[in-house]
Amino acid sequence: MPEDAPVNIGAMLSSPFRAQRRVLEIQTKLHHRAVADPGCRFGDLFNLVVDPAFLAVAWERVRENKGARSAGVDGRTVHGIERSAHGAAGLLEELRADVKARTFRPLPVKERLIPKANGKLRRLGIPTVRDRVVQAALKLVLEPILEADFQPCSYGFRPERRAQDAIEEIRNYATNPRSYTWVFEGDIAACFDEIDHTALMELVRRRIVDRRVLSLVKAFLKAGLLDELDAIRDTSTGTPQGGILSPLLANVALSVLDEHFTGLWQAHGSNASRTRFRQRGGATYRLVRYADDFVVMVKGTREQALRLFDEVGGVLSRVGLRLAPDKTHVVHIDEGFDFLGFRIQRHQQWGSDRHLIYSYPSRKSRATVKRKVKEATRHIPNQTADELFRQLNRITRGWALYFRHGASKAAFQDLDHFLWWRSLAWLVKKHPKRSKKWILRRYYPGGKWWPEANGVEIRPPGWTAITRYRYRGNKILTPWALRPETGIS
Repeated sequence: MPEDAPVNIGAMLSSPFRAQRRVLEIQTKLHHRAVADPGCRFGDLFNLVVDPAFLAVAWERVRENKGARSAGVDGRTVHGIERSAHGAAGLLEELRADVKARTFRPLPVKERLIPKANGKLRRLGIPTVRDRVVQAALKLVLEPILEADFQPCSYGFRPERRAQDAIEEIRNYATNPRSYTWVFEGDIAACFDEIDHTALMELVRRRIVDRRVLSLVKAFLKAGLLDELDAIRDTSTGTPQGGILSPLLANVALSVLDEHFTGLWQAHGSNASRTRFRQRGGATYRLVRYADDFVVMVKGTREQALRLFDEVGGVLSRVGLRLAPDKTHVVHIDEGFDFLGFRIQRHQQWGSDRHLIYSYPSRKSRATVKRKVKEATRHIPNQTADELFRQLNRITRGWALYFRHGASKAAFQDLDHFLWWRSLAWLVKKHPKRSKKWILRRYYPGGKWWPEANGVEIRPPGWTAITRYRYRGNKILTPWALRPETGIS
C-alpha cells in the first residue's frame, strides 16, 4: 500500500484473511529476495512496519498469544482495549501515527520472576500491549529476511521447526554409520539477559540498513525493566525474555555459533576429505541448537570434545555470552544425556545384539508432570470431579503428545499408575462420608478402570499411540519457501 493511500485498519481487522494474504505475499517476496542474494541489504522496510495489514496481523498475533491477559506497566490488556470506546482499530490507528511520526517510545518491560523446577527463578518480561503490537509487526517484516541466513542446525523459535526435529537430528548423527559418540552439552549462562547490544545490532545490520527500523529494534532493547519493587533498571545488555521480538533477536545473536560450526564442516569440502582428516587424528563436529540449548556431536576423542570448552566460549564471547561451567559437560552417548526434556542414550536392543539410540522422557520431565498432577489433585472442596478430570487431561495429554515419538511406553505406564491412584485419593477426600464401594459405583460405572463424571473421563497417557517421527533433515521448508497462488514473481 502506498504511503499516502487511504488508511483503513478497521477494514483489515474485519477481514483477517485479506490481511494475512497480503502479509504472506510481501513476506514471500522478501524471503526469496534474501535467499537469491545473500549480500542484499534491505533499506526500505519502515513502511511495511506501519502498513495496516501488518498491524492488523500483528494485533491478531498479540491477541491470540497466551500472555494476552497480562498487562504491562500501563495496566492495559487486550481484552480491555477491545472493550474500550475506540477498540482495537482506534489503538492501531493511534499507534500507526505515533510510529510514522517517530514519536513512539516503548515503555519499560514489567519484570516477573517465575519459579523454575530446580527452585531457581526465571526472569520474564511483560511489555505493554502497544509495544507487543509493534514488536509483532517488526517480526513479521524481519523474520523472512533473517531466516534466509539461519543455518539448518538451529531449531528453536523458528517457523515449521520443532523440538522433535532436533532430537531426531541428534539420533541421526549418533547412529551408524555416522557414529558421533561424544557429546558436548552446552549451557549458556543467562542467555537472554547478557546478549551484547552492540554485537547484536551489528549482526542485524548485515541484512537491515533501514535506520528507522534499526532505531525501533534498538529502542526495544534499551526500554528498561520495571522490577517487582517498582524500580526501573536500565537494560544495557540482553533482550527481555517474554517479548515477541526477543526469540528472533536471540537467534540472530546465537547464529555466530551456528556459522562457526557450519564453517568448520564446510572447510573440509567433501565427506572423503573429512574421513581422511579423521584418519589423521582430527575430529569433526555437528551442532544441534534449540534456542539457547545446544549440543555438539563429536566424531573423535573425548579430549577433542573437551577442547570445545575454550572454543565455544570464545565464539559466544563475541556476542557477550558465556558458558555455565557447572552445567556444561562432555559425555559419551552410552552414558546418555538430557536434551529438551528427553533422555537420549544408546542401549542394547532387547532380544538382540544391536545397540540403538533411544529417546524417552527424562527423569526430570517425569517428575515435573507428576508434580503437576499432584498439585491438581490436592483437595479442593468447590471443584467438581469433571472439572478435575478436564484439568488432568490437559496436563497429561500435552505431555504425552510431546513424548509420543520416543520410546515412552514405560514412562506412560508409570504415569498411568500415578494418575490412577491420585485421582482415586482425590475422590475419597471429596466424599469423606461415602464408602469406597459407593465411589466405585458412582465414578467407575460398569467396572470401568478410569473414573468418569458428567461424561468426562480421564484419558491416561497410556492411550496415546507411540509413533516414529519422520526425520526431515534439511528438507524443512519455511512458510515462504513456496509462493502462494497469487502470481508473485
